[in-house]
Amino acid sequence: MNRPELFDAHTHLQFAAYDQDREEVIKRTLDAGVWAVNVGTQLDTSRVAIKLAENHPGLYAAVGLHPIHTHESFHDAEELGGSEETKSLKSRGGELGEEYFRLASHPKVVAIGECGLDYFHLPEGREEEAKVKQRSEFLKQIKLSAELRKPLMIHCRQAFGDLIAVFEENRKLLDPARAGIIHFFTGSKEEAQKLINLGFYFSFGGVLTITNDYDEAVRSVPPEKILLETDAPYVAPRSHRGRRNEPLYVREVAERLAEIRSVSYAEIAESTVENAFRIFNII
Repeated sequence: MNRPELFDAHTHLQFAAYDQDREEVIKRTLDAGVWAVNVGTQLDTSRVAIKLAENHPGLYAAVGLHPIHTHESFHDAEELGGSEETKSLKSRGGELGEEYFRLASHPKVVAIGECGLDYFHLPEGREEEAKVKQRSEFLKQIKLSAELRKPLMIHCRQAFGDLIAVFEENRKLLDPARAGIIHFFTGSKEEAQKLINLGFYFSFGGVLTITNDYDEAVRSVPPEKILLETDAPYVAPRSHRGRRNEPLYVREVAERLAEIRSVSYAEIAESTVENAFRIFNII
């Protein structure tokens, strides 16, 4: 296959938000020259991400346990579905077991995650217990990443200090050339530099089209460390704001990124595809 025009490094087409038209969304994505990594958040979403990757050249998968799924959490209908039956999934706290290791070994799995730390969604009255559990499951995934030589796909919300501390304590497990991707980065310029020094890339999405809050961080990241993402079905870019996001809309992110960095769209498209192939080890 020829290389794509654009690469969405973090999306979730396996989520319930696409149950009614998933194949149509995938077709228009691939027809437009956009490839994507569907990122798992627990066992169910990791399994389906792999199935989509098996059935569609141009789609890849990441396998992991999201920090909010390590303990009882809120119910996200976009991910888990809106029926009464699926609402029971909100309380299914998970742990990284042998099934994750088996799934992560699949040849179309290109990253381990979505994993990391999330201090925004913590169970009331059990905050410290939940943080300990998140860190424990996160460390297991760091070790899995090192064992399989696949980069981490990192989620971090209101926890960058602790995230960086975990990485520094386990630096020997990180590949300094391709440790992983910090998805939807919301930290400071100083935190970005520490993560760059640890070997991380950064993926930026539709929020860039809505606010200028992250422009300085975007400019501070070296061009060879930048990826595009949508995080679909979430955070649609400005022209689709308030509606379901999808990988096709990554073009708008690329156009905005080009504006922020004062380069051409073609340069952003080419460099971010090259960066994606490098970090995900796609031949």
